[in-house]
Amino acid sequence: MLTCKEFLTALNEYLDESDDAQIREEVEAHIKECPNCWVVFDTTLKTLKVFKGSEPLDFPPDVHARLMERIHRKISENGS
Repeated sequence: MLTCKEFLTALNEYLDESDDAQIREEVEAHIKECPNCWVVFDTTLKTLKVFKGSEPLDFPPDVHARLMERIHRKISENGS
């Protein structure tokens, strides 16, 4: 059975339905046995359903500029 850490690693692929059948079975078995990971799974699934039904919003230009600056700064810090 997957560990919780392995479950979190596999969750994105599971939700995208881009993984193999064995991983899907392991994720499903894990969430049946682990209530904490089931909550993560259920919450993530519900969040995706809400956002898939909504229209994208544009960032105001100043917010976008600050966000991009912060991302570039973080990348530079981590790349050092």
